Amino acid sequence: MNVKDILRNLVRFNTVKDRENAEIMNYIEQILKAKGFRTDYKGKYLIMSIKDQYNLGFLGHTDTVEASDNWKTNPFEMQENNGNLYGLGVCDMKGGIAAMMEAVLQVDFGKLRKGIKLYFTYDEEIGFSGIKDVIKQEKDFPDTMIFGEPTNNESMVGSKGLMEYEISFKGMKAHSSTPDKGKSAIRDAIGFMNELQEFYEVDIKKEQNPNFEIPYTTMNIGKIQGGSAINSVPDFCEFLVDFRTIDTKSEEKIVQEIEVLKEKYRADVQNLNRLSAFFNPSAISKKTCNFITEASFLKKNCLILGAGPVTAHEDNEYIQEKSLYRLVQQYRELIEKMCG
Repeated sequence: MNVKDILRNLVRFNTVKDRENAEIMNYIEQILKAKGFRTDYKGKYLIMSIKDQYNLGFLGHTDTVEASDNWKTNPFEMQENNGNLYGLGVCDMKGGIAAMMEAVLQVDFGKLRKGIKLYFTYDEEIGFSGIKDVIKQEKDFPDTMIFGEPTNNESMVGSKGLMEYEISFKGMKAHSSTPDKGKSAIRDAIGFMNELQEFYEVDIKKEQNPNFEIPYTTMNIGKIQGGSAINSVPDFCEFLVDFRTIDTKSEEKIVQEIEVLKEKYRADVQNLNRLSAFFNPSAISKKTCNFITEASFLKKNCLILGAGPVTAHEDNEYIQEKSLYRLVQQYRELIEKMCG
């Protein structure tokens, strides 16, 4: 069995919203146990280790996003074409998990002074429940943690923060011919959004951090819903907005502004997620990624390193075969260097 065989088997598990969570965890555990790893914890997430001392760990999430109807092949059967490997999750991030597993299978831990710990999580694509549960369980993470998110084989030492909000408004329904008898929740939502957008352009976007490819905090209103009919004043509206932040200073400004607008428009504000940006200044690399990873939850020496190209969440997701083999080599070299 080689890394392509492992990846092909991982892709076969339908882990959209963790549907076959138990099955994929059993598969990973079985292979690693045969190598001599012990199971430290197994539930919806899995922790395994080898040897009693370790300063290096690897982490990968097993869930994937859903496949759209635009896929040209069966997303749960890995396909090979012109050096590319296609399948749901091959990039994000079953390719990283397969490379971790193959790398440890190639390493002779009997010749190394220290071992490693491996963490396999769930629910990364929606709510980060997996990494949150791992943190509750694990009190002593290795000093260096490798995350197998796709980076096209480039080492990334930081990522932006994330702030997600659900903001809703209540109005009063009335017929559209007599709108003054009602109160439009959509109109309040538009006012809130316009003021928030103006605040973002004037006070947030101008602040920059050159460590990031997109050097400023971004804002995106991703979903709006409200109203029931064209001839009714809407009594409800809500929208979802996220910010990818560059520092805690920007975070605090956003929190304060949303609180002001909440009171002005009498909105209900739900904070869905808040993660601060992180950057590892001690690393040789200075590259960062714009997307959020589970590394943001750990206060450790974190490195994000995975296969490529980065086609996460795309139709007909793929990675290059040579990138996958290169990743196995990179992981193996890290293990032998840090554990020898």
